Amino acid sequence: MVGVSDGQAPAAHHAPAGRPLLSLSLAAMMDEVHAHSGAVYLLSPDQPLLEMAVMAGLPRSFAAPWERVGLSAHIPVADAVNERRLVWVGGEEEMARLYPRIAVVLPYPFALAALPVATDGTVYGAVFVTWPGSHPPEMSDHERDHLTAACHRLAVRLERAAEHSVPLAPEPDLVGSPPVGGVSATLGTVEAARMAARLPYGLCSLDLHGRVVFANAAAAELLGVPVNRLLGTQPWASVSWLNDPVYEDRYRGALFSQQVTSFVALRPPGDWLSFRLYPSTTGLSVRITRARAVARLGRPGARPGDAADPPPRLVTISQVLNLAGALTEAVGVQDVVQLVADEIVPAVGGHAVVVFASRSGRLRVLGHRGYPDPHIVERFDGTPLTAQTPGVHALGSGVPAFFESREHLERLYPARHSTPDGFAAWAYLPLIASGRPVGTCVIAYTEAHMFPTEERAVLTSLSGLIALALERALLYDAKHQLAHGLQAALLPHTLPPLPGVKAAARYLAGTRGMDIGGDFYDLVPTPEGAAAVIGDVQGHNVTAAGLMGQLRTAVRAYTTVGQAPEQVMGSTNRLLIDLGSDLFASCLYLRLDPAHGRAVMARAGHPPPLLLRPDGRVRVLDLAGGPLLGIDASAVYPTTEVPLPPGSVLVLYTDGLIESPGVDIEDALAALGERLAGAGERPLDRLADVLVGHLAAAEERLDDVALLLLRAQR
Repeated sequence: MVGVSDGQAPAAHHAPAGRPLLSLSLAAMMDEVHAHSGAVYLLSPDQPLLEMAVMAGLPRSFAAPWERVGLSAHIPVADAVNERRLVWVGGEEEMARLYPRIAVVLPYPFALAALPVATDGTVYGAVFVTWPGSHPPEMSDHERDHLTAACHRLAVRLERAAEHSVPLAPEPDLVGSPPVGGVSATLGTVEAARMAARLPYGLCSLDLHGRVVFANAAAAELLGVPVNRLLGTQPWASVSWLNDPVYEDRYRGALFSQQVTSFVALRPPGDWLSFRLYPSTTGLSVRITRARAVARLGRPGARPGDAADPPPRLVTISQVLNLAGALTEAVGVQDVVQLVADEIVPAVGGHAVVVFASRSGRLRVLGHRGYPDPHIVERFDGTPLTAQTPGVHALGSGVPAFFESREHLERLYPARHSTPDGFAAWAYLPLIASGRPVGTCVIAYTEAHMFPTEERAVLTSLSGLIALALERALLYDAKHQLAHGLQAALLPHTLPPLPGVKAAARYLAGTRGMDIGGDFYDLVPTPEGAAAVIGDVQGHNVTAAGLMGQLRTAVRAYTTVGQAPEQVMGSTNRLLIDLGSDLFASCLYLRLDPAHGRAVMARAGHPPPLLLRPDGRVRVLDLAGGPLLGIDASAVYPTTEVPLPPGSVLVLYTDGLIESPGVDIEDALAALGERLAGAGERPLDRLADVLVGHLAAAEERLDDVALLLLRAQR
């Protein structure tokens, strides 16, 4: 390992040499401060990330999401390195508030400290250690001083190793795992095994990985699985009716918190069993008995995992992961509001939700669900951020507020007497993303509702997920509005009324999430009638849209000065080349003369237009043409004259209307012609809707679609 003086040092991954420096240092730190788990991270040699080198006290799988951590990630070890300071998280609620993504995966009571491993000039990595949930909320001076000094000593040793070119060997994790084997090997003596066998209740011993290393006969009988099939397995893997994430969650919670944990489970068809987990730093002892009190209740619809005394966990691991996945799919603000109403509010026992944000010094309602009268919520829209209301306070302070009853709320906020909303309890959750408040989520309950510590932590954790989704949604909506405004500015707001010609147009963007592209159309009055143009600039982004606007303006200018169709195409082609763009464009330009029943057309690599004749027949116009615009400055674009008697309809379109994966172009043109022939007598706007209807309803469009219809008047 070679240290560097620019503030970071790469981790070494070479041949083994010397003693296990990291493991010994970590074990000594944990022992001195009585921590029960921890890990050492080293900076990657070629990337801005931390890599877990060794973990102690708990299986590495518990920290699997954070084995490799980017320095930009908002987690304690990364913050410790970036800020060169000790990061302290004093418990479950503080973790939910400061690091909601960690709290969602590990919703257990524990304390954590993260420190940089650094000398004055070089950072080598970071260390974290954790304590059980019984640890005081504040760190002691002894713990702070010892960990700081120990991390500095480790950094000095790493610096010396680098100076002497001593590589660090891969080191095994320090997880106490008793050997999996017979009873005597586990309990130490045959007499101890006999004692356990005589007890009237089941006994199991699990190692830190959750594997059964001992089970007495009573446990095997209660679980319905022989001892030899239990040994070496995890109960939720070898006992089919324990195969539910809630039971693994209890095991993880007991190890993290080092607190006795219990739950009941239903062994089919109707036997309730009580499990009590006694954790230590070496594993778990599990006592299994029949839960007769639960069986006597005979609650209809009771589910495995419902606790006999305490209420079940508010949101299980599987629910949290499902909610997190769903929130990542939310696109706009209203998607987030609907998802919270559909998924999160029912999961936490709520009945209604409002999402607020701050705009121009006032509280704005972004969306709400579950209120029978929407005017009740809208009264809060526009509340000044100086007002004394719980929504304003949660948004400004970043601290969640829980009101168990109307009396509780009105005692603290008397103004709520005049604005009742019909509910009886509320959770005001600040939505913090990227270190700044983005809004407030209010969950309302129809009846008075207690908020125990565990539930408050879960709600606070969920608010972190909602905040991230809302931040993305607000950004999406802003981009959507910007793109929509840009596209609207570049395309004609309306088509001008023209004598002898009726027109209709449609535009559909192909880029989901931007609503902007390079397709364009225009209709320009001329002395003899009108000029029409439709084109497609390569790409579906702001660059393509900007270039499209320039081309549309150029075509209009060349038309206005009286250039013939072939000249308009040639001038536009040279302009595109002079602009120095790497993009090409297809284009179809025509000059309409309705008084003489004709149209003169020029084409540059564009799909051929369709002509619906007055007799109802459809013809694909085979026009002469030249190459795409922007390729050859000397290109020539010949013209074709087409008869256009009264009642005829010209269909100009871009390739997005007919191109789709796996469909032959000729078949697509034939299908378009059939739709045109079948609906040709309809008013032009309705005909336009028919021609693009199948694409307008599609969730995904691979390309932009522009359509311009021109009907010669009788």
